[in-house]
Amino acid sequence: MPVRTKRIYDPPHPDDGRRILVMRYWPRGVRKSAVDEWRKELGTSPTLIRDWKSGAIQWPEFARRYRKEVAGQSDLIRKLAAQAKHETVTLLCGCEDEAHCHRTLLKEMIARSASRARPDE
Repeated sequence: MPVRTKRIYDPPHPDDGRRILVMRYWPRGVRKSAVDEWRKELGTSPTLIRDWKSGAIQWPEFARRYRKEVAGQSDLIRKLAAQAKHETVTLLCGCEDEAHCHRTLLKEMIARSASRARPDE
């Protein structure tokens, strides 16, 4: 099953599978019923998002720092990779630019974790 990414403000779709919000703070105007799970520990830190949005850092630095921030969440990333083997997982965030959003980086990290997993897992 795939890991997908989507904006939290886009309407839910049955193909989304398990909808997981990966933002540090709850997005405005979104009902709790719009997601299946909230993993705020996979969101960006306030400092990192502030540096990115202010233009203090460029995308490569943002990506490097985000990966470092979530490095301690390897068990959770492995869990998501295992979950994605059995059902579709959709990572949700409020960012409009998917190419420059941590959910895309997280999706890549989950894919790498899945490719490293043992066949019997």
